[in-house]
Amino acid sequence: MIRLTLSEIAAAVGGTLHHADPDTAVTGGVEFDSRQLTEGGLFVALPGDKVDGHDFAAKAVEAGAVAVLAARPVDAPAVIVPPVAEAHSRSVALTGDKDGSGAAVLAGFAALARLVADRLTEAGLTVVGITGSSGKTSTKDLIAQLLAPMGPTVAPPGSFNNELGHPWTVLRADEHTRHLVLELSARGPGHIAALCDTAPPRIGAVLNVGTAHLGEFGTREDIARTKGELVEKLPADGVAVLNADDPLVAAMAERTGARVVLVGEAEAAHVRAVGITLDEQARASFRLVTAGGEADVALGLHGAHHVGNALTAAAIALELGATVQEVADRLSDAQRVSARRMEVTTRADGVTVVNDSFNANPESMRAALKTLATMARAGNRRRSWAVLGVMGELGEESVRGHDEIGRLAVRLDINRLVVVGDQARAMHQGASLEGSWGEESVLVPDVDAAVALLRAELAPGDVVLVKASKAAALWRVADALLVEDAR
Repeated sequence: MIRLTLSEIAAAVGGTLHHADPDTAVTGGVEFDSRQLTEGGLFVALPGDKVDGHDFAAKAVEAGAVAVLAARPVDAPAVIVPPVAEAHSRSVALTGDKDGSGAAVLAGFAALARLVADRLTEAGLTVVGITGSSGKTSTKDLIAQLLAPMGPTVAPPGSFNNELGHPWTVLRADEHTRHLVLELSARGPGHIAALCDTAPPRIGAVLNVGTAHLGEFGTREDIARTKGELVEKLPADGVAVLNADDPLVAAMAERTGARVVLVGEAEAAHVRAVGITLDEQARASFRLVTAGGEADVALGLHGAHHVGNALTAAAIALELGATVQEVADRLSDAQRVSARRMEVTTRADGVTVVNDSFNANPESMRAALKTLATMARAGNRRRSWAVLGVMGELGEESVRGHDEIGRLAVRLDINRLVVVGDQARAMHQGASLEGSWGEESVLVPDVDAAVALLRAELAPGDVVLVKASKAAALWRVADALLVEDAR
């Protein structure tokens, strides 16, 4: 973070100083986990389900913090944020908020991030925002890799994309940072707009509109209205990067005053992929076509769905000064960064484990199954296993969504489907009805049962996809298979 005095921080958050010298400066990081504090840092005291950060104020100062951002007086120098009129709808889920103190601290956290973002933007920082129903984290990672050679770049680790992770990431930037790449999530209207207010982006990209969080939103059109909040927040001299292949996203061009850049396979796209092919590991190659030239790209990421992610990253890098050939070379060299997203590992016996277990929705599940099918068809026919769990937050569409995934597994000729947990039962039923399967599809009660089945029946050369929503913690299946190999 940039150097700020406690008086400057108090002014930014509308707070008051408590046992604190107004001229004391924060010169270290801003953390809500006291274990991560460094000398000269600021501790953000958030309430949790089991512990309250306010109770760790004194220890935070002992660990090097110069002050605490708090909702009430603590036994340490502090900036006390004012109460908020109404607790944010997500503050309870994020912080275990019971009395509004969590919402107040989050509001102060956001205000502090806005101060830093504004100062750095005036000094030449470019803020890039990405949203979409799926692919946000992988695309964010690609963008960061393309921009890093052009100047110091800050991006969040993993999926740090809500009211907590967003300001935390902003405050990683300092006077040397040239690019700040942010991932924006939402579970309701107004969420993306609020994140944009924390760090106003000049470039905003919308990847797709799917059915993730359909239970909260109601319809895909409702989801589109919220995702489009990003382009509505862009300035007139900004750039909106939109997926030309998704009609709901392409229509967002009418909702922004920024210049629009379309990406995709459609002829209308300004940044296009033509001649897409997949190798035996489902890694895509294509010709990158732009108004400024063309170049060949060979992605190291697994899955055809990464083509769209790569085009979005390419468009942003081109806007910030990269050449077409530089973009193509950097895309070809790009690596998977975030864990449990199409993480492909081959054991000594030839069993390939595709760990895509971080999260799941119908769109990402379909993409993962298609990737599995491609990998299984390569060379000598490999036996394919799909170990799948529940897709959360689908609301009234849950049964149908799971049923369709089970049927798709049959149509893609996946050899074995292992459905984990009764919440995903409709997936097993759909597969059985689609293909009149017998033992090809099996419903198991939990992770332990899935691991036991795989240990008993996996054969050398098999390909195993593991995927479910985060709550299912299905990465334990992948971990068990790989730990076993390491012994």
